[in-house]
Amino acid sequence: MNMQAIMKQAQNMQKEMMKIKEEIDQTEFIGESSFVSVKINGKKEVLEVKIDSEHLEKDDLEILQDIIVVALNQAMKKVDDVTEQKMSKYASIPGLF
Repeated sequence: MNMQAIMKQAQNMQKEMMKIKEEIDQTEFIGESSFVSVKINGKKEVLEVKIDSEHLEKDDLEILQDIIVVALNQAMKKVDDVTEQKMSKYASIPGLF
C-alpha cells in the first residue's frame, strides 16, 4: 500500500470519527436517582433537571443536592459509555488517543 492510499484511508477514518462524535454530541442522555432526573447532551451539557416535588420537604435540601449529583454523574457516565463503545474500533490505531 502506498503512502497516498494510507493518507486517504486516514482521512476517511477521521471523517467517520467526526461523524460519530457529532452523532454522540446530538444524542440526549437521561440519568435518574430517586425522584430526580437529569437530561444532558453528548457534550455533557445539562439540558434539564426534573424534581418530583411531591416527595420533597424543606429539610430535604441536602439530600436533594446529593441525589442531583448522582443523577448527573449517571447521565455523564452514559455519555462516556456510548462514546467509548462507538470509538473503540479506533483505539488500536497508534497516535489517535
